[in-house]
Amino acid sequence: MTSATHAAPGSAPPAAASGRLGARAEILAFLVMAGLLAALPLTGLIYPYFLMQALCFAIFACAFNLLIGYVGLLSFGHAMFLGTGGYIAAHAAKVWGFPPELAILAGLLAAGAIGTLVGLLAIRRQGIYFAMTTLALSQMVYFVYLQAPFTHGEDGIQSVPQGRLFGLFDLSQQQTFYYVVLAVFLIAFLLIRRIVNSPFGDILKAIRENEPRAISLGYRTERYKLMAFVLSATLAGLAGSVKALVAQNASLTDVHWTMSGEVVLMCLVGGLGTIFGPVIGAVVIIAMQQYLAGFGQWVLVIQGVIFIACVLAFRRGIVGEIIAFAQWRGAEKR
Repeated sequence: MTSATHAAPGSAPPAAASGRLGARAEILAFLVMAGLLAALPLTGLIYPYFLMQALCFAIFACAFNLLIGYVGLLSFGHAMFLGTGGYIAAHAAKVWGFPPELAILAGLLAAGAIGTLVGLLAIRRQGIYFAMTTLALSQMVYFVYLQAPFTHGEDGIQSVPQGRLFGLFDLSQQQTFYYVVLAVFLIAFLLIRRIVNSPFGDILKAIRENEPRAISLGYRTERYKLMAFVLSATLAGLAGSVKALVAQNASLTDVHWTMSGEVVLMCLVGGLGTIFGPVIGAVVIIAMQQYLAGFGQWVLVIQGVIFIACVLAFRRGIVGEIIAFAQWRGAEKR
């Protein structure tokens, strides 16, 4: 198995080649991240609503990174899972009267079910064919939601009740809801970290680096890729479900193909194949959209310039470059 996880020199993606922090460094970084996120609302410097939106997209980006960063599968259709989770959770909370925990669970399971169907169709393709298949299926889902009565078309599902989580926590209180979202994010983050650092994760990395070698060792790689795809879709549905309750609406924006492009951008800016990269990338992109909104359509131009700069100057992404620099300094000291 060890030999399968090492590709030929120069064959690994730039971020993947230096995307692993030491265990102690990862734990320390996680504690710092959790402490910082817990303290930020208390400072009054940043609106809790912005932080909740950023955390929802961070879950989405981490879910997407599980697929592209650790399996090497580029999906251009992940917006369908984010949007499905949002629509089902919003409908369950508003029409069916589900409490928030059951509404989130319903959205998560619906995204996982669609992820299984899409995965069974797409996973047999590779490279650009896989990406185009996911894009085509995502557009089909988009048009279904555009016409479906329960989504209310272009109006979306509005005024979604937030309710009381487990009958105890009043989610209409913004600060209470923020810490619930933070807890969901931290649990999802730790789950993804556990998956990545498990034997299952090692097989996914082996498939990314050299799939024929993994097949020669007896692994049925299609099954592992399908499992990773379903896990990624389910976690994306979790992000969409929570986001629908945070924003109190579910709309076509979350199902549109541009959302699939945004999550790719988040992972590239933060660092593909790094555990913290998607979180940083999501915060950067959402912050740009929030604080540069006054520039109107020029926001897209500014995002494009920043993206080009990151690709040219930071090929590994922000976190990938930091890890590479730390490893270089460690090698110099030796």
